[in-house]
Amino acid sequence: MRVHVIHAHPVETSFNRTLFRTAIEGLQSAEHEVDALDLYADGFTPVLTREERLAYHDVPGNLTPSIKPYVDRLQAAEALVIVHPVWNYGYPAILKGYFDRIFVPGVSFTMEGGGDRGKLVPCLTNIKKVAFVTTYGGNRWRTWVMGDPPRRIAMRWGWATFRTRPDYLALYDMNNVTPAGLKGFLGQVRNRMAAF
Repeated sequence: MRVHVIHAHPVETSFNRTLFRTAIEGLQSAEHEVDALDLYADGFTPVLTREERLAYHDVPGNLTPSIKPYVDRLQAAEALVIVHPVWNYGYPAILKGYFDRIFVPGVSFTMEGGGDRGKLVPCLTNIKKVAFVTTYGGNRWRTWVMGDPPRRIAMRWGWATFRTRPDYLALYDMNNVTPAGLKGFLGQVRNRMAAF
């Protein structure tokens, strides 16, 4: 299976970067073909431009030269794994910008009836499996009180976009997790990706 693995953390020595590498290793151990994308290392620009917004519903004119290579990679995938930290109970800006710029009409959905009205119809039927691998600074209780927006969005968006229930692997309160706990989470990610 061709798996597109997307990473969103700016520090190459971070635990999150280790999770990214571990996810790739787990997938490769199961002989999946991995297309790895590190958004920061790639220099991805997360800001939706004025021109992109004006052309948003202009399919296929909305596929500008700057986003088309990313769209091609997404459309070539059979599965998607997104590795990211949770910051301020949300996605890193670069990852949110990736969703805003790449998941456009004609790529992730169409509007039955045309234009910006009508019934939303998912397009990424090529993607059969989705997983999120993430870390939280907040503990489970504090995150629950806040409503755990990243988990809720990932699960609902994953179902609405891909018609499949995503895997959601989360390490909460990571700054207070013991080295053994960190190692255990890496093992859990490696094993889940090997069985993906």
